[in-house]
Amino acid sequence: MQKVRGKNTRPELIIRHLLQQLGYRGYRLHKKNIPGHPDISWINRKLAIFINGCFWHGHHCSRGARIPKTNKEYWTAKIERNHQRDLASQTLLESYRWRPLTIWECELLDLDAVNQKLINFFQSSEI
Repeated sequence: MQKVRGKNTRPELIIRHLLQQLGYRGYRLHKKNIPGHPDISWINRKLAIFINGCFWHGHHCSRGARIPKTNKEYWTAKIERNHQRDLASQTLLESYRWRPLTIWECELLDLDAVNQKLINFFQSSEI
């Protein structure tokens, strides 16, 4: 697990590239003083984007639903803790009037849909 990166992962770089193309700049990366430590955040607009790996955060897709054959109890508990921590972080952010967005690794298979999701996220925050 030492080789698993938490920052500058391939999905994160793809999202940052899409944001640059859409003209959304001025974001901060991995701010530790924001609940949940979002991957990308706009502090002045109170927007946070989390880019989650399907396996590590227990997504309901085929990649996230699989559990390793060895040490099942450990992995099940670990993924459940990650999932609960994500929910608590998002709830806390919302209580501070932040708008969180989660983008799953499997969603990156359709970049047009992710582009539209990002556009909708920013347009709905301008109201």
